[in-house]
Amino acid sequence: MAEKLEILIKGCKKGRPKSQKALYQRFASAMYGICLQYASSEEDAQDIMQEGFIKVFAKLDQVKNPAAFPGWIRRLMINTALEKYRSQVILQRVDDVRGEINEETDDGIFSKLTSEELMILIQTLSPKYRMVFNLYAIEGYSHQEISEELGISVGTSKSNLSRARGILQKKIRNIYGSVIAR
Repeated sequence: MAEKLEILIKGCKKGRPKSQKALYQRFASAMYGICLQYASSEEDAQDIMQEGFIKVFAKLDQVKNPAAFPGWIRRLMINTALEKYRSQVILQRVDDVRGEINEETDDGIFSKLTSEELMILIQTLSPKYRMVFNLYAIEGYSHQEISEELGISVGTSKSNLSRARGILQKKIRNIYGSVIAR
């Protein structure tokens, strides 16, 4: 499999349309899923993915080790999504959100939630909260890394994550008609 990927990458570097099409088909579904995490609609996700693949083919010479390609393309798609929203989204500075979120949760409510339902709920977050939530909770970035990527303070990253979690918890409670004990 890695050998075939290496052949595809070499073909793409030489500008071969068949190789480009095969590489696109191989990664499009997974990359669309990533783009959808950061987009506010399916159309936005498609735009991000299209821009991302244009960058993939333009920057393919950066890939020296084909085994690293899946991580490289994932990172490129995330960066493309961040670039799209960096100029559009103003992340508010809110440093004091103590007591806003109840950390005690009813696991019964959350265990009923499917990953598809969670993705839909995440997409309903405002872009500023969705970005921070995705980077922290899904991609595993630290608050320091998020602050550097988005040009915000660590405190703003933490507060936006806290507010995003609170919004998601409230929406989940509303869906299942249960109240989390305070």
